[in-house]
Amino acid sequence: MENPSIAQPRLAATVLLLRDSADGMEVFMIVRHQSSDFASGALVFPGGRVDPEDHDLAADAGVFAPQHGVNAEAAALRVAAIRETFEECGVLLARARGESALVSAARLRDIEAAHRPAMKRGERTFGALLAAENLALAPEAMVHFAHWITPVHVPKRFDTHFFLAAAPSDQIALHDGHEAVDSIWIAPERAIADTRAGTYKLVFPTEMNLKKLARHAQAAPALAAARASRVVTVVPVQERAGDGMRVMRLPLEADYGGELFNVTNPSSFPSR
Repeated sequence: MENPSIAQPRLAATVLLLRDSADGMEVFMIVRHQSSDFASGALVFPGGRVDPEDHDLAADAGVFAPQHGVNAEAAALRVAAIRETFEECGVLLARARGESALVSAARLRDIEAAHRPAMKRGERTFGALLAAENLALAPEAMVHFAHWITPVHVPKRFDTHFFLAAAPSDQIALHDGHEAVDSIWIAPERAIADTRAGTYKLVFPTEMNLKKLARHAQAAPALAAARASRVVTVVPVQERAGDGMRVMRLPLEADYGGELFNVTNPSSFPSR
């Protein structure tokens, strides 16, 4: 039986788009609008909640080809991840039906011009876009990377799955100017260092996944390591260390390099 005093987490998906630069691997991140109802003003990865239509699209074999080991909920998560990435930064992990290559930059510009403004206004759904453009999604381009559920004491909770994907080389990622007010390609370790210097704000799960990603200097090894790893669900537990500092306990098997981590950002997980 569910405890009515504990908020039930909302299913969500987010994507870490990767590319290699002359200085090493970079990840695409956006700065959320200050009025956002979650992580306002924070540097985050594109993503959001799973919508009812995501489940419908996941069940349509013409849009989402069945994948081995991917059940209905996992498929809906992947649809949401692709949709949110398109809505928030204009990258579309999809292809024309019957083709193997992802949509080209030129085709994507036409798709954006025809559909993205109406989608922002809530006048067109992602499914309508896919139908009009005869597109199928490319969920195999993503690799499951992490799974975090907001602690039970938080009034607004999310059950979030993180995916890695190599950014299509000819598609341009850019924030939407609505939910996100800025964007950047940045090395994971640089994002962490700049946050400590006060340039950015990171919530705890984002920071921990950046640290995990920073183990790799290039995108291909990061993707390969994620494919070979088992994703362990993380539900952080807040504790107090002996010196009174607030710490978060994570499962050791989730492979974040330990169990107890200091929380320096007081807004990492808002409390009641």
